[in-house]
Amino acid sequence: MLIFGLRTVAHRLGVLTLLCRNCGNTAAQVLSRRVTKFSLFFIPLFPVRTKYDMQCTFCGAVYGISKDEASRLAVR
Repeated sequence: MLIFGLRTVAHRLGVLTLLCRNCGNTAAQVLSRRVTKFSLFFIPLFPVRTKYDMQCTFCGAVYGISKDEASRLAVR
């Protein structure tokens, strides 16, 4: 019997004050990276997918961004 699955972990990269794409307000935006890893017997082995996103603290909208844009914003 094999026990396997996927697990996603979110890592906060920073909080920036930017203009929201959804509501148009200048508010804090949380920059995060979500890594999904393949697990075997509850041990994470290797990453399957990595996504970067921003979440507006004013309206709560979450939108995906590219890796290049995330690295550019993380330097700020």
